[in-house]
Amino acid sequence: MSRKQQLHRPGPPPGPPADDTGCPILHVDMDAFFVSVELLDRPELRGRPVIVGGTGPRGVVAAASYEVRRFGVHSAMPMSRARRLCPQAVVLPGDHDKYRRVSAAVFEIFHSVTPLVEPLSLDEAFLDVAGARRLLGSPAAIAQRIRRQVWEQQGITCSVGVAANKFVAKLASTRCKPDGMLVVPADGVTEFLHPLPVASLWGVGERTEQTLARLGLRTVGQLAQTPLTVLRRELGNAMGAHLYELAWGRDPRAVTPHTPDKSIGAEETFDTDIADPETIRRELLRLAEKVGARLRGGGLAGRTVSVKLRTGDFKTVTRSRTLDAATDLARVIYVTACELYEGSGLERVRLRLVGVRVENLGPADQAPRQLAFDEPETGWREAERAIDQVAHRFGAGAVRPASLVRPADRGGPGGGTPGDAGDGRDGGGGRR
Repeated sequence: MSRKQQLHRPGPPPGPPADDTGCPILHVDMDAFFVSVELLDRPELRGRPVIVGGTGPRGVVAAASYEVRRFGVHSAMPMSRARRLCPQAVVLPGDHDKYRRVSAAVFEIFHSVTPLVEPLSLDEAFLDVAGARRLLGSPAAIAQRIRRQVWEQQGITCSVGVAANKFVAKLASTRCKPDGMLVVPADGVTEFLHPLPVASLWGVGERTEQTLARLGLRTVGQLAQTPLTVLRRELGNAMGAHLYELAWGRDPRAVTPHTPDKSIGAEETFDTDIADPETIRRELLRLAEKVGARLRGGGLAGRTVSVKLRTGDFKTVTRSRTLDAATDLARVIYVTACELYEGSGLERVRLRLVGVRVENLGPADQAPRQLAFDEPETGWREAERAIDQVAHRFGAGAVRPASLVRPADRGGPGGGTPGDAGDGRDGGGGRR
């Protein structure tokens, strides 16, 4: 089967390219990104329904192939429901380190075109290509160049919306998925927008959609023709004005090249509720290792450490502490997280989810240097950076705390899953 046959989906009708004059904004969105990356290693699964996400009973769909979406499966859906909708689907666990590596390579392509790149997530970004026209051609030509390079260099596809502003460009990329490009001419914005359902507008959730339906407003065009005074009265001044402007395709926001991370965190939902404090601490260690690696990978350090604890009855408790100095060390994050957990009053309460997060971020090279706890001059910091180098070369998990080694790795009972033996409170003293 050819690539074109594999990836063909209904999209914009064929015809001459639309006029992209005055359309310098691109929205580039990878197609089923996590799934696409996994299929690079599993080409035999192409064309089959594939889901990436948690494989346990409380797992959640992180990404769904277009084949499985036909059954009603979508991201953020409980995995149990996804399996009921499509029992024949192949479910794969996620590998976020691998997705970050591919994402970094894709963003290098974006930056080769323009410095004005605004990331929205690992797999999508806005680009302002106004300054690249003289060298690289029209916005549509640049969009095609990006699509071609992403495919040739990474073996995955993306869809690109080309428009006069961010809102319309993002809608356009959604309408041409997968593996497509759609130009919305500057003088054709209302023609494109007005037939769409009101739910297409940013900010229209279920309740707002119900309010609009009560007013008989089901399309963007109907909303656009409604007096602004009515929208403000029914939706509030801010929301009414916001939706009115979008309905006429007006979005003045510029592409912001870099939005600093406000926080970096990780969390885990257990397959079954867990009350054992040692198991919880071991999970806090694993999450702290992950957060620390992400901080160091981004050249960041943070001053505030927080934990998120969700009980079996879905009550969520958060605790945080601001440190004397910013850190990117997993050991510091872990010890602080354990102390927050121990002070939460939930040490013997059954938990369904735990999370670790570091906030108040800034460049690590500008953070004051302070030894952590009993850290020697050469110790944890150097050890963790050495581990980063090994992980970069051999993959995440090549070196990890002994208490997180799985049973198959150490040849005995216990391991790195909830319920195993061993205590990770030493900050991961043994490594392998």
